[in-house]
Amino acid sequence: MAQQLSLTSRIKLANGLSMPRIHLGVYLTSGQEASNAVHWALEAGYRAFDSAQMYRNEKEVGSTILKYLSSNSNTSQLKREDIHFTSKLASNSSYDSARKSIKQSVQDCGLGYIDLFLLHSPYGGKAVRLASWKAVEDAIADGEVKTGGVSNFGVKHLQELFASEPRILPAVNQIEVHPFNTRTEITSFCRQHDIVVEAYAPLVRALRMKHPVISSLSERYSCTPAQLLVRWSLQHGYVPLPKSATKDRIIKNGEVSGFVIDAKDMEKLDGLDEYLLTDWDPVDAD
Repeated sequence: MAQQLSLTSRIKLANGLSMPRIHLGVYLTSGQEASNAVHWALEAGYRAFDSAQMYRNEKEVGSTILKYLSSNSNTSQLKREDIHFTSKLASNSSYDSARKSIKQSVQDCGLGYIDLFLLHSPYGGKAVRLASWKAVEDAIADGEVKTGGVSNFGVKHLQELFASEPRILPAVNQIEVHPFNTRTEITSFCRQHDIVVEAYAPLVRALRMKHPVISSLSERYSCTPAQLLVRWSLQHGYVPLPKSATKDRIIKNGEVSGFVIDAKDMEKLDGLDEYLLTDWDPVDAD
């Protein structure tokens, strides 16, 4: 089973839908760079793309997907429903503002609907978190969004949302997680409550590629450090979002079906935790 984890693998969500196990991250890419990355990824077999209002590239990602689907490059005869597109609410706000913002994202991406829409962070306080989540629920009811989730939510934020007795529970929590920041408390809570963990910065933003453990295990498994890190994420049951704007790396990052990290080496990687942050850390926000 573990060997079958690849770009074509899918993971089932709590709402009965499924999504690809590996998504291309498009954080900090814009314009032609974003379009190129998405096109190369589609050619390489990626079927999922992680965007956000904050990234300002929903339009480029969506239009490149549509262009590819209608082009001769689409030799697999993929349709819109074969592609998984994620976006995120830039900031939690009043219900009306959040609802309007989601509609704008649907319009900007041009894909007809958004497969996964997340609250990008817990910032803003309880009232706006819950109001924004209600907007996500209504966007799902109106067919604009298929699945709702959250990002950067700590355990207390998830508990708060559960306590509000929402009509729809979050199916995903997207957090920074990698061997150098394992987030055990959050990932364990998510596992217990059937919330899929999406791992952003799964490559540690290249800050630990030359770490001796990463180097030695990459050599042992005849893979790149990035492939090792993606594989670690997959074997933990997470959905990694490797980000690159380089064609060769985009291709290589998805080629992870040829090896399995054994249990002893997974433990060795888990032991590298140093709570390393490569970006913001809202999981303890009030």
